[in-house]
Amino acid sequence: MIAPEPIVDLPTHQVTNQVPPLLDYNLFETDPGLQAALEREGTGWARDQASAFGAAIGSAEAIALGEAAGRHTPQLHAFDRFGQRIDHVEFHPAYHALMARGLEAGIHSLPATGRTGAFVAHAALEYMLTQIEPGVCCPITMTGASLAVLRQAPDLFAEWGPRILANAYDPASRPAGAKPAVTIGMAMTEKQGGSDVRANTTLAKPLGGDLYELTGHKWFCSAPMSDGFLTLAQAPGGLSCFFTPRWQPDGRRNPIFIQRLKDKLGNRSNASAEIEYAGALAWRIGEEGRGVATIMAMVNQTRLDAALVCAGMMRQCAVQAVHHAAHRRAFGKLLIEQPLMRPVLADLIVEAEAATALVMRVARAFDASTPEEAAFARIGAGIAKFWVTKRLPNLSYEALECLGGNGFVEEGPLARFYREAPVNAIWEGSGNVNALDVLRALGREPAVREALRQELAAAQGLDRHYDAFVAAIEARLADEGSQEALARRLVEDLALALEASLLLRHGPQPVAEAFIAGRLAGGMRGCYGALPAGLSLQPILDRARV
Repeated sequence: MIAPEPIVDLPTHQVTNQVPPLLDYNLFETDPGLQAALEREGTGWARDQASAFGAAIGSAEAIALGEAAGRHTPQLHAFDRFGQRIDHVEFHPAYHALMARGLEAGIHSLPATGRTGAFVAHAALEYMLTQIEPGVCCPITMTGASLAVLRQAPDLFAEWGPRILANAYDPASRPAGAKPAVTIGMAMTEKQGGSDVRANTTLAKPLGGDLYELTGHKWFCSAPMSDGFLTLAQAPGGLSCFFTPRWQPDGRRNPIFIQRLKDKLGNRSNASAEIEYAGALAWRIGEEGRGVATIMAMVNQTRLDAALVCAGMMRQCAVQAVHHAAHRRAFGKLLIEQPLMRPVLADLIVEAEAATALVMRVARAFDASTPEEAAFARIGAGIAKFWVTKRLPNLSYEALECLGGNGFVEEGPLARFYREAPVNAIWEGSGNVNALDVLRALGREPAVREALRQELAAAQGLDRHYDAFVAAIEARLADEGSQEALARRLVEDLALALEASLLLRHGPQPVAEAFIAGRLAGGMRGCYGALPAGLSLQPILDRARV
């Protein structure tokens, strides 16, 4: 609901010095970093689509939908009034409205078009959608990424692929064959194993061919009202990947029982559930014992999306902070004119632009037009997932602090983003899991190491601090080898080097200079805004003015 025009002349006082709400603006046309990335990464053909989506999702109506979806959490109805099991999750209408906008825009299906830069177009749209409400991005991401797994089972893909690719949304709980479009969820982790999925105990009993019967539990099932789920279970040949539909082929409900919904810190518009498979029918994908390798085709894509939605939230947090500072006065000046506030705001923008440049570059690699690009996608997704997701929580807090007490109140958007911020560092593999994955790729896959080296070499000679930083990384790689205890330090430095390389090559110059000065030249400081003197901050601040 859009708030009515406020009364500012009250019997007790006059309301002044208030920041106008940030409504009805185009998230694409006001984001120069995103516009440049779209052109740079070969996706200029999607500019009109991105602009139209940016205008629609930045409307007052869409922003109100995001607020409502985040405020009203899903409700589980395990039984109907007669005591019959129904396992139905009820979502607020605002959630369904935003799901429809994202799926109708083709966020999930764009990569499958095969057009040059299609993954970048997907990334750009999801990057904007998350700025309105991040919770809907999880099921949209899983739906699109599921295709990478289902393509390994031609019969399943032939049946389910067209409905997954449909640019439509049908939230009805009914057999997939009666729906024009479907969504796909994921259920891998169990309470005793967490990230160690090889400790899973769910059993898969062979029924003949690729058909199995699953019995067991899942501690986290993302988007439990999806039409089908990719899951892992122990078959006779070892941990294997399965597709489990909510409805059996004969039209009966598959026995997948929702035990409860998680009461989460953030991501509250989206449901995460604990479920049990009580003899649920499932179809094996890939060979028995190859479950992790099979599902990783999906996980690597969802890791990229985890990073890009964090980049989008970084952008929104920085925009909200700048908008507030440009309208709020304190101590005789606008906040944005205060000498100590300016570097804080500029540093937030620099961080957001560096993250955007990195995720869009990795998105281009996912098009995999060459073996070199495929190798860079393999390493880039893990690096971006590790770093960008870890930088968001502190950035969201710093942006919130720019609004003072008003930022800490749930009526504004930044409190919601602050609660949302940690989740993507946990989903799709925690920081340690991603850091170790990057370390293994560097140690075992020469093509990956060479692709990374080439990407960093592209900016050599453009800045002496950058050259020294990259040389130090190379020396450490030679000396330290694959020491697991140092993996986090290595991946942090690789992320900084990649972001610096992109900013140095593609600018703008004030952003690149501030990034180098604040992160490479003197080492990173503990808080945002500790930039050295002499930087040109106004051009940076202008990039987040709406």
